[in-house]
Amino acid sequence: MRGRYDNLKQTRTLDPRRDYLDIYQTMLRREFPWDMKLGLNLAFNRSFSVPAIAAVHTATGELTDRTQKRIDDTGLLMYEMVLNGFDQPRGRDALRRVNQIHRPYDIGNDDFRYVLGCLVVIPTRWLQEYGWRPPCCHERQATYLFYRELGRRMGITDIPGSYAEFETWFDAHDAAHLQPNDDAAAIERATRMLLLTRLPRLLAPLGNALVSAMYDEPLRRATRVDTPPWPIRAGLHAALKTRARLQRWCGSPRTIPLFAEGIRARSYPDGYEISQLGPHHDRAPE
Repeated sequence: MRGRYDNLKQTRTLDPRRDYLDIYQTMLRREFPWDMKLGLNLAFNRSFSVPAIAAVHTATGELTDRTQKRIDDTGLLMYEMVLNGFDQPRGRDALRRVNQIHRPYDIGNDDFRYVLGCLVVIPTRWLQEYGWRPPCCHERQATYLFYRELGRRMGITDIPGSYAEFETWFDAHDAAHLQPNDDAAAIERATRMLLLTRLPRLLAPLGNALVSAMYDEPLRRATRVDTPPWPIRAGLHAALKTRARLQRWCGSPRTIPLFAEGIRARSYPDGYEISQLGPHHDRAPE
């Protein structure tokens, strides 16, 4: 199968406690690039939908009035940390900028933990369901450890002690706090274009229904999105399962890693400075 499992074999020789960054980079850049990017998009969508977090975002206007830039800034900062880690200059700069952006807002520790949990759990579950293979135990642990370290450096406390514990905490918090709210609905309407751009052009006429079908029922309810017809939901599920099988049987490892030529974003056709990403607080929340 043309070395289809070579990256997995290499990953299994590593120690996730020491090599979590290498493992997570391989997941994003070589093994599951499309799925990981989509999973992270879905994770951020969910994190924006809890009422307390949604209210902060609508108050700033960043996601509703400057949607493309806000989405690009979030992705750039995240990918800079993944590509460079937390101790290399660009990774340090990105982490510093993330902390600067959040500092002026009164965001509770549980809300920060929930966002972290979305980034740990949602992409992993997507891979479990629709990846060309499910993530192995090393990959789940590396994902957890990467975001635990991110959380520690952001000053987030009481992070659960393992992937399984974090998943359990996340599910309980999600069930209790992901409730219908107008702020989440406004953000979802503004940001769904990100997921629409991830769909093949041939599926564009069904785009809105397919995006809604990617959400589970609690997220649709929180964002006041109608449940799409069951043929759309069933067709999307079947198409994603077929894609996974074709990748498993006919695919081969990516030879050129994602972002090999740098991270690009629509808002910055001529490049960007990390220090300029995100809102600047000389522009007060609206």
